[in-house]
Amino acid sequence: MSIRQNRRTAPTAASLTAVLAVLALQCATGTAAQAQATGQPHTVAAAPAAVPAPAPTPAPAVDGRGVQALQVRITEGQVREVGRGGSILYPSVTSCLTITVRLRGGGLVGTHASLFQVPGEYRSDQILATLRKQVGDRRVSAVEVRGAVGAWDPGYLVKAIESYGPDEEVPYPVKPDPDGIAQAVAHGLGQPREKVTVEDVPDGDITVR
Repeated sequence: MSIRQNRRTAPTAASLTAVLAVLALQCATGTAAQAQATGQPHTVAAAPAAVPAPAPTPAPAVDGRGVQALQVRITEGQVREVGRGGSILYPSVTSCLTITVRLRGGGLVGTHASLFQVPGEYRSDQILATLRKQVGDRRVSAVEVRGAVGAWDPGYLVKAIESYGPDEEVPYPVKPDPDGIAQAVAHGLGQPREKVTVEDVPDGDITVR
């Protein structure tokens, strides 16, 4: 057979469609007949249910610096921030102080000051300078200090316990000094004293929204 003849006799798309339709009808008829012979009901497979598309994940809000509005976790010796609408979790506050700066734009900048330095993190006498640098020139509406107020001498925010030499006497708080702590925080952050509040709270996690 020549190539020309082979092409002439090749099935067309319409003829293929007709053949497939006949085969499908024969298959269905045979299945029904088999089911009748065996006494089993003939069932037709249901079409698979449509799977709903997953809901789109909303994009997190961001503040003017592009900081996501989530919940951030700040452990001892760290300084972090969260955008507008977010919150800060300070875990396991026992002998520590948390300092949260509320920005007028709605964000929060916070730090978790520890009496003793955690390896790789900031000491208590580095906390305020680092926090102030993080805030930058953004306007501040309030500064909130929370934690174990009675365990802190205000001087720890200026000179850490680890900074004292063997012949130096480390100051020890004999009573809570919230006003002294507020003054030290205000001075270290370059903010008016009236913007700073200090509150002694029980041991545990602190969440600021």
